[in-house]
Amino acid sequence: MPKEITTKEEFQKLLPEATEIRVLRGEESAKLKLRTKRFLCTFKTNSSDVDALLKGLKTPIIEI
Repeated sequence: MPKEITTKEEFQKLLPEATEIRVLRGEESAKLKLRTKRFLCTFKTNSSDVDALLKGLKTPIIEI
């Protein structure tokens, strides 16, 4: 089962460990899925914040 992250701070702490990030965008909200060696983490946010969170990352980003 994926682990759900509720805050931006937790999401940013896990970013260096991520091997892949998947982005599912909706009209108003977006879901980010972080794949690490140990587990899968999900983070829900609004669509406008996604670009700011993922800016400047070297991790592969997959848009779905």
